[in-house]
Amino acid sequence: MSRFKICLDPTYTTLPASLFSKLSPTPVSEPKLIIYNQNLADELGLDLGNISEKERTHFLSGNRVPEGTTPFAQAYAGHQFGNFTVLGDGRAIVLGEFLSPAGQRFDLQLKGSGRTPYSRGGDGRAAVGPMLREYIISEAMHALGVPTTRSLAVVSTGETVYRETPLPGAILSRTASSHIRVGTFEFTSLLEDKTITEKLLHYLIERHFPEIKEKENQPLALLEAVIYQQAELITHWMRVGFIHGVMNTDNMALSGETIDYGPCAFMDSFAPDTVFSSIDHKGRYAYANQPYIAQWNIARLAESLLPLMPGKKEEVIEEAEALLNSFEPVYKTMWLSMMGSKLGLADPQKEDEKLITDLLDWMHKVKADFTNTFHQLGKAELSENELFKTDRFESWHTRWRKRLKKEPQGLDSSLSLMGTVNPAVIPRNHKVEEALTAAEQGDIEPFKRLLQAIEQPYEDGDHLLPYQAQPKQTEKVYQTFCGT
Repeated sequence: MSRFKICLDPTYTTLPASLFSKLSPTPVSEPKLIIYNQNLADELGLDLGNISEKERTHFLSGNRVPEGTTPFAQAYAGHQFGNFTVLGDGRAIVLGEFLSPAGQRFDLQLKGSGRTPYSRGGDGRAAVGPMLREYIISEAMHALGVPTTRSLAVVSTGETVYRETPLPGAILSRTASSHIRVGTFEFTSLLEDKTITEKLLHYLIERHFPEIKEKENQPLALLEAVIYQQAELITHWMRVGFIHGVMNTDNMALSGETIDYGPCAFMDSFAPDTVFSSIDHKGRYAYANQPYIAQWNIARLAESLLPLMPGKKEEVIEEAEALLNSFEPVYKTMWLSMMGSKLGLADPQKEDEKLITDLLDWMHKVKADFTNTFHQLGKAELSENELFKTDRFESWHTRWRKRLKKEPQGLDSSLSLMGTVNPAVIPRNHKVEEALTAAEQGDIEPFKRLLQAIEQPYEDGDHLLPYQAQPKQTEKVYQTFCGT
């Protein structure tokens, strides 16, 4: 692969060796490129156009590692459904890091690339369906304006992976601002060496939070920055009706990006208790619980940072707890602003909360579609949907229109604002499953059509009609799976 030149500088490996293991991906027998994200490659300055498709496929499958590259798997821990366990990249390897034309550093990771020291008995592989799910959902999230990791390509391996049934194998290449998680700090706490946590802290600040480098109490400043960062991310999730499904601490990236798309989905009918994960039997990670779980996860980060905070232990704990308690008002302020914008209110006030919650209560009662309802409200004229002809909705609609008249920018501006935050289309779960089933059988066209439909989610058109409709009763998908 001598003609293939790509600069992948692994700065993460300058950290203590206990945080990673250097190893190369396990080769696969017959890699074939299923889909490649040329737009992402161009955006990030990944020039893979100077090599043949065969060479590119071997690179994206891990069969060929460019000279001078030092791939590695990361160690971390995590609270999974509230239970602590030691983890790590059991089926993922970071090939290295690169700088975009804008000077931003990204990881390039292969997921499903073989066993690592953290596999815990797993085979280190992945299947076509779950890898294409991450591709389509992560690209949809990016198009929706939600911070997220991105998918560069999916390559089939020519091998079979065994889960409940035999499945075709695949490898996803993922880009991320980094793969440092809350669970990474939880792992350093186990090592009982404060200097390791300190070095990780300084690395994280340098990479993601340079504005707090001069702060006297950097651990506390980091905690405050993460509170705002994660509150903003969860607000985005709630805006588009997204349910992550597995908000374990090892799935909270301190880059502020959505990461690890397993049993995730977008709501159809609005219901705060919506859960899609097949293993979330108690609704821990339901739609409405996501902000509370984010706060819980940040509390685990705080516990890991406490030994680095200057001062007496009791005072340090009190200070950290006070900061953690600020998450709820920070999130509520962001939520009110976001929900206000979904209703065309440029500067929503506290008294607007009832207008918002009354709409959500109505949507829940009548099982109105979350995405379509807000999309319809943003049009000059409502559709002929029978749900909009009830006394309760008409009463609410009259109140809302009266409130909009108080907006100084005028009705057209309010409707324009709504159009920027209320998508016309999302990757509905039944359409995703339909596309994945076809892809597993060798037909990638439904997947490509779905991908094309969600590329410009705020632009409406008749071509989107098949992707805007709620699923029929026979099409509903009530559970999604991690695919591990």
